[in-house]
Amino acid sequence: MIGFAWNILLGLAWVALTGNFSGPNLFLGLLLGYLALAMIQSQLPILQGYAQRAPRVIGFVFFFIGELIKANMRVAQDVIRPEMEKAISPGVIAFPLEARSDVEITFLANAISLTPGTLSLDVSDDRRVLYIHAMYMADEAALLDDIKNMERRVLRILR
Repeated sequence: MIGFAWNILLGLAWVALTGNFSGPNLFLGLLLGYLALAMIQSQLPILQGYAQRAPRVIGFVFFFIGELIKANMRVAQDVIRPEMEKAISPGVIAFPLEARSDVEITFLANAISLTPGTLSLDVSDDRRVLYIHAMYMADEAALLDDIKNMERRVLRILR
């Protein structure tokens, strides 16, 4: 988080120094700030791993957009079908968490809830299990694999 704050400050400094307060110039300043921080991250322990995190975030954004599109298509298809009751098999599952911190659990729970067809319900008191309501429980193993894949990607960003 500190690396991101420094990147924002460097981008704003670039905009101020060039005197060009446009979006593309700010983007250029952010890119140059990112490159500068990537070059000095080995000398500053507080920046450790910052340069590796940005490509992971971009990858997660594309992954999540793909998941959103797939889930929306499936829900839309089932709503349009006249035999919708046959396609939907709702249920609640207990998902064992690898995430431990509040930030990790919250980020994962929100990503799950933003995906159509799934909703995070609760976290166990010991924070080891996330309860999820899903519209499609016909293949529980595949659902658990999809959620595990999402959790793995979230943890790669946050750790």
